[in-house]
Amino acid sequence: MIEMIVLATGNKGKVREFEGLLRGVFGSIVPLYDLESPPEVIEDGDTFRENALKKARALASFAGIPALADDSGLEVEALQGRPGVYSARYAGEGATDRENIDKLLAELGSAGNRKARFVCFLALVTPEGKEITAEGSCEGAILTESRGQGGFGYDPVFFLPEYNKTMAEIPAQLKNEISHRARACESLVRLLNQ
Repeated sequence: MIEMIVLATGNKGKVREFEGLLRGVFGSIVPLYDLESPPEVIEDGDTFRENALKKARALASFAGIPALADDSGLEVEALQGRPGVYSARYAGEGATDRENIDKLLAELGSAGNRKARFVCFLALVTPEGKEITAEGSCEGAILTESRGQGGFGYDPVFFLPEYNKTMAEIPAQLKNEISHRARACESLVRLLNQ
């Protein structure tokens, strides 16, 4: 077991999810915001994989312990995969979840095809340069308006047909079983156990 990892995110929602998903896998998980002056990593990769690896490499080198980074986002079929790697800043740098959702809904308009998927790419990198990557996704559709108070990001408009609810309406425990992050974590744990 790896005793301690640093988690390359300042997003408290993601930190909570990862702590739940990876409980018992690592001795302890240190969130990025607990580090003093961590490096600022520009996510300028063309893919989720590139961005996750870039963040994990920089943080493992800085902290001197293994680093776990994710890059995740929403891909909408009718928008040719957008917002994709720009999901967190779709409406501009520093955009709120509401602003990103509003831009997404405006771009989709009355499109008939509302198929979408959440994608998560994980990279675990050690200071010595060993790298393990894993991916997960969750299929759904985009509603025309928000529903639910849970989750964060695009969860209120991401509809799960099999549950007849949005990601923001399902219990956190269920989200931690079926989400793109949950599936990527399952894949990572399998790889770590090999």
